[in-house]
Amino acid sequence: MSATASIQDDVETVLVTRQDLESAIERIAAELTGDVGDGNPILVGVLIGAYVFMADLTRALDFPLEVDFINASSYGNCTQPQQLEIITDVTCDVTDRHVVLVDDIADSGQTLKALVRMLQERGAASVRTCCLLDKPARRTCDFEADYVGVTIPDAFVVGYGLDYAGNHRNLPFVGILRPELYQPSK
Repeated sequence: MSATASIQDDVETVLVTRQDLESAIERIAAELTGDVGDGNPILVGVLIGAYVFMADLTRALDFPLEVDFINASSYGNCTQPQQLEIITDVTCDVTDRHVVLVDDIADSGQTLKALVRMLQERGAASVRTCCLLDKPARRTCDFEADYVGVTIPDAFVVGYGLDYAGNHRNLPFVGILRPELYQPSK
């Protein structure tokens, strides 16, 4: 037996399979093509979690677009949202451009709502939000993503770019993390 454990052992249940992810991306790509495909939009990925979704989504789109990233966090190594922090800002000028914010998950909604407001204040022609996962049970503000891949229950999920303390991003599916890994023992 190998001394190296698989990170898949940390997953209690596979919630969204690789096939489900591919189907969701194809559907979102078709919706985006119809809505912004003729507008040369800027897709802005919210790092770090959205990088896998952003790469697959971008490859599924067949129209002119720009890609940029913003590194924004409201979680750090916590499981509860804190204050929004812009770690690395977008490098392109969004003035009079159609922007699609691409994120891994709409959880509290606070991060995306703040980013939408920031891009609007910078003069974007429009700002749409696109999330691979939506967890409406955790919403703490008035926010609804324009494009959603899969709606999930209130569970701590990892994989396909989502992490816990920097780990599990490389899982090819979205799974529920075993609670004993992130909850303090009693």
